[in-house]
Amino acid sequence: MIRSDCVQSGSALRECASSDSSSSILNLTSPDSVRLVNGTSLCSGRLEVKTNQSTQRWSSVCEHDFDQQDAEVVCRELGCGPPSVLQGALYGEVEPPMRTKEFQCGGHESALLDCRSSVSDRNTCSPGKAVGLTCSEPVRLVGGDSRCAGTLELKQGEWRPVSYTTVDYYSDWSLKKAAAACRELDCGSAVSVGGRKSSDRSVWRIGSDCVESGSALRECAASSSSSYILNLSCSGSVRLVNRTSLCSGRLEVKTNQSTQRWSSVCEHDFDQQDAEVVCRELGCGAPSVLQGAFYGEVDPPMRTKEFQCGGHESALLDCRSSGSDRNTCSPGKAVGLTCSEPVRLVGGASRCAGTLQVKHQREWRPVGGYYDWPLKQTPEIAAAACRELDCGSAVSVKERESSVRSVWWIRSNCVQSGSALRECAASLYSAYILDLTCSYLLLQPNISVSSSMDGVSEAQQQGFQVFRGSTFNISCSIQPQYPGGSFQLTFTSSNSTHNSTQPAVNHSAHFLFPAAEPAHQGTYSCVYHLYVFSQNFSSESCLLSLTVSDPSDPSSVPSTRRPFIIGMGVFCLTLLLVITALYFYCKASRGQKPDRQKNIELLSYKQLVSAAEEELTEEEGMERAE
Repeated sequence: MIRSDCVQSGSALRECASSDSSSSILNLTSPDSVRLVNGTSLCSGRLEVKTNQSTQRWSSVCEHDFDQQDAEVVCRELGCGPPSVLQGALYGEVEPPMRTKEFQCGGHESALLDCRSSVSDRNTCSPGKAVGLTCSEPVRLVGGDSRCAGTLELKQGEWRPVSYTTVDYYSDWSLKKAAAACRELDCGSAVSVGGRKSSDRSVWRIGSDCVESGSALRECAASSSSSYILNLSCSGSVRLVNRTSLCSGRLEVKTNQSTQRWSSVCEHDFDQQDAEVVCRELGCGAPSVLQGAFYGEVDPPMRTKEFQCGGHESALLDCRSSGSDRNTCSPGKAVGLTCSEPVRLVGGASRCAGTLQVKHQREWRPVGGYYDWPLKQTPEIAAAACRELDCGSAVSVKERESSVRSVWWIRSNCVQSGSALRECAASLYSAYILDLTCSYLLLQPNISVSSSMDGVSEAQQQGFQVFRGSTFNISCSIQPQYPGGSFQLTFTSSNSTHNSTQPAVNHSAHFLFPAAEPAHQGTYSCVYHLYVFSQNFSSESCLLSLTVSDPSDPSSVPSTRRPFIIGMGVFCLTLLLVITALYFYCKASRGQKPDRQKNIELLSYKQLVSAAEEELTEEEGMERAE
């Protein structure tokens, strides 16, 4: 029996062997004349060929002596998919020996050494010209609407479906694990992963820890049998890179399906409605941040054709786009997008308390437990949920028994690595679900102030002015959530701080000040305190600034009353002028017929009255405009 972890650490097989008994023994097949070294997987690396079977001598191959048809033969011989990259020095420089005899494959051969080759060796092969080869991974999705959706199959000698369940008959296929398959398929991001029942058959089981360590699916596959096989859906033509989760990163779009070419998008050609479509296509929540260069700079290519989405489309490439490309896109303008995580708390008194639910595969389900999982692993899950909801930290988390139902099982080690809840969710049946309370449980209270001056009651959230000696009242209130609680009115001036507390009656409290004094000038806030779920919670209002003025000082009159006072002054002056004019008019009427001089004086008075009236009209117009 050979221990795999021992071998993976670099030890020889003999060092990792222990005696055991078994009815199954290992059969192994590997190509004996070609290999890829210094690669990132079994299907990538610098090509080496065994040129002498007797001396077991390996040598690199010169790029000039190797073409696409030769690469197809090597990839097939290694059990990989078709070649995707063929480039010299891609996997490091190499010292001699260098094989310089040209291969002349037709592309159909089963092994590279079955191909014809040139009779004589070349004399030279330039440095940096050793063949670097990347073959695609032998992975595919079948039976779906596109090459990026369907049943996941893997080839190791033969094509088989991938099992959805583990040997314990629960699924550990999370989006984080499925992202590896979408990446190998060059199909963007993982959107949904689920299983379907089939007849019991030979399948490949994929180890989560192996995949998440960076290994290819084929390297992590073990033969097994199962009646549940994996269905997977990838985003296909959009993806977010340089990301912190599946729902954030720099946006890239596959602009050419045949060449599998991805390019970034210019910020000028992308708006909020386009972002809504992308977030929906990726299975995320609504867009929360849209900012250029938020997830790093990018080199060309840059897609500069403008998207014109209505916001209702199911995919970005379903949207209309401008007819021609722009000429330029400034540096630092590649679209960076953050979509909200599809997580919520339901059934509580606020959005920060209730039963934890996650939306995955377009379905909201509660988060549940597996055997004794809730008692051991809920702290990490709860902390991640409160963080994603922007609800502070976890205060209380409890398991609650319910009917057996489909739930999402969250792997705590996945969350601890920094992944979002949705990336770590796998389907499970359980009778236990989680209720969670976060620290930002309460809504923000309101603060208002009213004054008895002239019987006018006003409330402002930024600044308020009262006259010295007048009565004013500061009110604290909060929308109904829980009964009880108390309000603390906090007053801060330039040199002191005072607090007053009253119980909440009908979710409000009123603090009366019989006579305003300069000492009352400063900032006020309401803090609501509540004891619930065996925890103390508090929530603070915004600040209110209050000034106290002397009523004898005209400059201290509130700006809202100045138009009224000015208007009254103009009215009184006009009225005095009218009365004076009438007095002289009546006096003249009772006496002799006024001579020419008196007529002129009377006319002057009339003109004066008319001018005063016009002045009043102008003043009223100015006040209305103010």
